Amino acid sequence: MADTEIKLPFGDGQLRFAVPKERLLGVILPYQGGDDHGDERVLLQDALAYPIGTPPLREIAQVGQQVAIVISDMTRPCPSDRLLPPILHELAAAGIPDLAVTVVVALGLHRAQTEAELRELVGGAVYDRVRVLNHDPEDVVRLGVTAHGTPVEIFRPLVEADIRICLGNLEFHYFAGFSGGAKSILPGCASRATVTANHGLMTQPGAVTGRLEGNPVREDLEEGAAMLGVDFIVNAIVDDHHHIAAVFAGDVLQAHRKGCELVTERGAVPIEQLADIVLVSAGGYPLDVNMYQAQKALDNAVHAVREGGVIVWVAECREGLGSEIFASWLQEAESADGILERISREFVLGGHKAAAIASVLKKAQVHFVSALSAETLGDVGLISFADLDQAMAAAYEAVGADASVLALPFGDSVLPQEAA
Repeated sequence: MADTEIKLPFGDGQLRFAVPKERLLGVILPYQGGDDHGDERVLLQDALAYPIGTPPLREIAQVGQQVAIVISDMTRPCPSDRLLPPILHELAAAGIPDLAVTVVVALGLHRAQTEAELRELVGGAVYDRVRVLNHDPEDVVRLGVTAHGTPVEIFRPLVEADIRICLGNLEFHYFAGFSGGAKSILPGCASRATVTANHGLMTQPGAVTGRLEGNPVREDLEEGAAMLGVDFIVNAIVDDHHHIAAVFAGDVLQAHRKGCELVTERGAVPIEQLADIVLVSAGGYPLDVNMYQAQKALDNAVHAVREGGVIVWVAECREGLGSEIFASWLQEAESADGILERISREFVLGGHKAAAIASVLKKAQVHFVSALSAETLGDVGLISFADLDQAMAAAYEAVGADASVLALPFGDSVLPQEAA
């Protein structure tokens, strides 16, 4: 009986496990289309010259208008420093001076960026040209209430602007379906009450990775952002080296949807059947620097495992859990159900990651191979192992020695989808 050796990134090294070939459903790797995406400047120029669903930005903006440009904070891989200069060029062509432009950093419920971070985010030349400020979740204007009951309270400078432009990166998002689009406004530039209400929808059916239609979180945030209005978006897909691979500009819905199609084309991988055991790695350091960061791989892996199966999740976590709030939610919980009930009552940044893990535990066992102690993980239901062989032995014991196995060595970058 021939075996196939599976190599799983773990910190700076690898963990290895041999799986009988007849039991192995496949090894899913990220997009292999190469890194030759073309000149970033040309991609940007073409996207701005031929936007999707709107006239060019230089035709939308009018002399005398105040313009707000929303960008992501340091926790997102959006290349704002490279997107902003050509956008400012377009605005200048429309007669908009730099004094009429404000760049707003969408924080959601993250901390404010320091002055040095603001300069790094936009680039020194842009920072010296236009006003750059952090979104303030306390300085908001109430615009209404969505059909889901979310109060729509948006940062005042955005409400007072004449033109609103949103920048962002496009990738899968584990409960909004995808990043980008109107998400820069809501929850990006909203009040704490707005963010809490919108993110509280993450426990409802349909709030899953790669889904837009029927996703309550996405539908809610787009309804809320429409109460304000977004005039233009510029969303980029970046590769593993942070190079811009594609740019989508124009209408907040149409351009976003076209971008999501490419994200799906590059990252969604069809599988013939759900596996009894899914072996998944976050991709090694720095993607597995802590559990908070490594969670994305687990969330993708759940789409490949059958009900009652086992996910063997590999992540070194040399810096621990990665968030004090996340740690407290895991360690204070008595069960996965307890976390899910808690997040439905109170959305808390950090707690939402614990809720995402709890959702996975409702479908499958999770054997967690890391440098963390079992005590660190609390009683939520994660089963801790320091050794991959032991974790797999326990998995076979749980689902049978003839179990089918699927491997995701870079689980943060692929979304398995069962063939219809």
